[in-house]
Amino acid sequence: MPDERTQRRLAAILAADVVGYSRLIRADEEGTLAALNKIRADIIDPKIAQHDGRIVKLMGDGMLVEFSSVVDAVRFAAEVQQALAVRNAELPQEQRVEFRVGINLGDVVIDGDDIHGDGVNVAARLEGIAEPGGICVSGSVYEQVRDRLELVFTDMGEQTVKNIDRPVRVWQWQAEGVAAAPFGQAMAPSEKPSIAILPFDNMSGDPEQEYFADGITEDIITELSKFRWLTVIARNSTFVYKGKAADIPQVARDLGVAYVLEGSVRKAGDRVRITAQLIEAPTNEHIWAERYDRQLQDIFDLQDEMTRTIVGMIEPELANRELERARKKPTENLNAWDLYQRGLWHRWRYTPVDIPQAHAYFDEAIALDPDFAAAFAYRSWTIYVEIMLNLVEDRAAAVAAGIKDARRAVELNDRDPLGFCAYGFILNADHDYVRATQQFRRSLQLNPSLAAAHYGLSLSLAFTSADHDEEALRAARMAERLSPNDPMMWTFLNAQGMLLARADDYETALEIFLRGAQYSSALFWIPLGIAACSWELAKKDEARTVIAKACDDFPGLSIAQVTGFIGPAAASFGRYIDALRQSGLPEN
Repeated sequence: MPDERTQRRLAAILAADVVGYSRLIRADEEGTLAALNKIRADIIDPKIAQHDGRIVKLMGDGMLVEFSSVVDAVRFAAEVQQALAVRNAELPQEQRVEFRVGINLGDVVIDGDDIHGDGVNVAARLEGIAEPGGICVSGSVYEQVRDRLELVFTDMGEQTVKNIDRPVRVWQWQAEGVAAAPFGQAMAPSEKPSIAILPFDNMSGDPEQEYFADGITEDIITELSKFRWLTVIARNSTFVYKGKAADIPQVARDLGVAYVLEGSVRKAGDRVRITAQLIEAPTNEHIWAERYDRQLQDIFDLQDEMTRTIVGMIEPELANRELERARKKPTENLNAWDLYQRGLWHRWRYTPVDIPQAHAYFDEAIALDPDFAAAFAYRSWTIYVEIMLNLVEDRAAAVAAGIKDARRAVELNDRDPLGFCAYGFILNADHDYVRATQQFRRSLQLNPSLAAAHYGLSLSLAFTSADHDEEALRAARMAERLSPNDPMMWTFLNAQGMLLARADDYETALEIFLRGAQYSSALFWIPLGIAACSWELAKKDEARTVIAKACDDFPGLSIAQVTGFIGPAAASFGRYIDALRQSGLPEN
């Protein structure tokens, strides 16, 4: 009888797709198809033959390729990405064709010329994780190539991927690092703000401290890469400057970045001094610099602390620079990214005038680029603020629109923590605190350094039950610690103050609310907190004065607005709300 057993074999499976294929086709269908055909004829097909690969199937925006050798598969992918980086450097942004690539080593099921199975599925999921121009490989692939190819991979840790039961260990490589040196051509500037982190100099004269300086550099690259609005040049590109006196403007031109971070580490006895400088490359202007002196006890704890501190300082600096750049750009030259940045500028001002303007800018950005995930996320988050400020006529319709936008953001990019964060906020507005907590936790899985998600988590936990107040307070404090220059700082402080007030620690809560009052963008929650704590501390005249001014500053402010926004959780803030009532806040 014929052997009817399922035929299987071990294979290296490569999955690739074109980034933004729908956008490219929509903009220029004939030109995009012609470019893809030329890329295949000039680059892909010859290199598949060179590395003994076999095309299993072609889709409009991607392909599945099988190799008998893992080394051949990875070498093929890297060479293709290099060649595409060089090709794209000569083209305007809107005409560039970029690929994402995922590679897995696994058992496949043979079905004629086709292959199936988990080995194929994992490769496809890895491709979805990869950055444009990048390669993501599974742990099994990395172990096979780590000592055989001169490619530097970044450990992304274990990732949970769709329809795969077990977490997958993922390693990432970016094309920039290999393309820049061999071909001697500058990388094309990114439309998004971009930064290169140069290797921190070891100034200690102690070779053993070299790994500490390198570790801080690598950790900063990793953590900044989790902010998806920012293009961060990969380690294997920036480390070619290690030990060299860098000409910052030239480095920026070589790597196509607008910003460069450099720093140094100096150890003396049991103390370490770390310096860092953020430089705007075109002008060579130092826009931020800081020095940190620390006691060296646990070197890994110190490395983690310094990474969090430096990232927490420079990420808002970069964001603010981009807001100002877009705001000053002539209106007739605005693209989707510029419109998005203008929306953010108005969004962070929190006024009843600015918030609708922010909404309108996000509308325009989405109209220009219907696949702009971050614009959908921020439009959803802006609706959350509109609801808070009573700027919507139909709250239920506004919540529904915000949820739709957040879902769209997640659908467009399920690796961007911003979409899940926005989803959490709009679910808070819907008083669905359990699901909101789930969304914030998912956001923090993708980027543990996202201060807004820690803040959102503190709210959803606090509104779920007072039993979660300890964790909620930790989350709000972590938000403050991670991003001390954040435009949302007053919200981080407000969350802490409300939680401490609920715990009857009115003196500490009042101190925190008063800190929040220093921020010009602070909404009515801050004076309400000051008034409630002042009343409970027997400063009744002060409480009444603060409430009277708050009602002047925020017309229509009332107990109903406060309890309506908090929702069912208002009962657990009964004493806080009663103090507001006695201080003179109107019922309606």
